[in-house]
Amino acid sequence: MLSTKRIDFLKNQAKKIRKDIIEMSLRAKSAHTGGALSCVEILVSLYFEIMNINPQNPYGKERDRLVFSKAHDAKALYAVLAERGFFDKKFLEGYESNNGKLPGHSTRHCVSGVEVSAGSLGHGLSMAMGMAYAGKIDSKKHRIFCIISDGECDEGSTWEAILFAGHHKLDNLVAIVDYNKLQGFGHTKDVLNLEPFSKKWGSFGWEVVEVDGHNFNELITAFKKISIKKNKPTVIIAHTIKGLGGVPIYVNKISSQYKSPTQEEADEAIRRLSLK
Repeated sequence: MLSTKRIDFLKNQAKKIRKDIIEMSLRAKSAHTGGALSCVEILVSLYFEIMNINPQNPYGKERDRLVFSKAHDAKALYAVLAERGFFDKKFLEGYESNNGKLPGHSTRHCVSGVEVSAGSLGHGLSMAMGMAYAGKIDSKKHRIFCIISDGECDEGSTWEAILFAGHHKLDNLVAIVDYNKLQGFGHTKDVLNLEPFSKKWGSFGWEVVEVDGHNFNELITAFKKISIKKNKPTVIIAHTIKGLGGVPIYVNKISSQYKSPTQEEADEAIRRLSLK
């Protein structure tokens, strides 16, 4: 269990990152605000508490790796990397703009700390699985974390990676599902129902943990147990709310997938975060 002081620190980081996400969405008039907001606590837990990383040596061989598969929500990753010190926060102002360093989908080498170029949904877990398999072959100690969306679990390629990882007992691999239960054209249960979700992962040879994806104690307790079972990859199914921390009309709404905030909505969201 983390101390109250540490939890307060992490919550404050999450507020800063949500503010950055909202401001990036406003400036760029960009989509995918809801999904970026739903994974903030997951990213903050990993980058501020769990992963073995060094912003001054971002590609050191012994580092843990994060594959951010839901790359359309890249502004969340960029905001966390900037807050963690991987690059100057002024680069956030150039998100999705001409001559800016930050494309709409997270791209390797655009700034320090981005491990892979992604965006074709359903490919990220396969890349992470390949990294984990290579790490096993080379007897490396680093871990591979992969954040995927629930919508990506409609993809056959995702389940091929799940099958492969379970078969090869990749206990250095951790998948985190941002299970906000909304995707591009509707509720996940209506587009392609994933339930019984945890049982499906378990039947493929994974250790399964379900947590509140906005609760730092639950997230970090789960992460600190990795690997939970020897010779088994782990999936953390993080139950989240799409658009959390944005304006009320975004929360748990499909429109948060596409609609950028107005100036008034952005101001209201930031006021609610008590950062302005």
